[in-house]
Amino acid sequence: MSEELPVIYLARHGETAWSLTGQHTGLTDLPLTERGERNARRLGERLKGITFAKVFTSPLQRAARTCELAGFGAVAEIDQDLVEWNYGEYEGCLTAEILARHPGWLVFRDGCPGGESPAQAAARADRVIGRVRKVKGNVLIFSSGHFIRVLAVRWLGLEPSVSCAYFLLSTASLSTLGYKHDLSHPVIRLWNDDHHTGP
Repeated sequence: MSEELPVIYLARHGETAWSLTGQHTGLTDLPLTERGERNARRLGERLKGITFAKVFTSPLQRAARTCELAGFGAVAEIDQDLVEWNYGEYEGCLTAEILARHPGWLVFRDGCPGGESPAQAAARADRVIGRVRKVKGNVLIFSSGHFIRVLAVRWLGLEPSVSCAYFLLSTASLSTLGYKHDLSHPVIRLWNDDHHTGP
């Protein structure tokens, strides 16, 4: 594979109180926990030595603070399209609570009442992809778990519906998107690398 082909680095934000409890955290603007801040710094160590032509972050503080602690706050551009899925009425709910009301529910297929549909989340991802594909060089993105999964499957040209559910993401993890032979062969190069994180 040519080393000249650009790589898109996807960094999930560090731990928050709700990521610990498993509550759906869309637009609720929670801070990082102490462990979340520590792992954000470790993520910065993991990214040392890599040159980025552009750095983008969600405006939500959990992503923006992760970006800052990783050492990229001074160069990052805020991108409103990088916010997490809008869960609407399911904001703050546990999956078990949602399934009790809506058996068989899957966010990537069904969306959320009062929030975003899969098509709306995919449209945001497509806008992000359109922008990063114009950048000459590597790109670093700080965002949230469900949206990063949508971004990855849209990078591959797939629909979010069920495929996103197979891509788990840890907090402060790093994943990369890229190309196999040329710009017409998008691939996932790395997924959910969290070896740099600790207890």
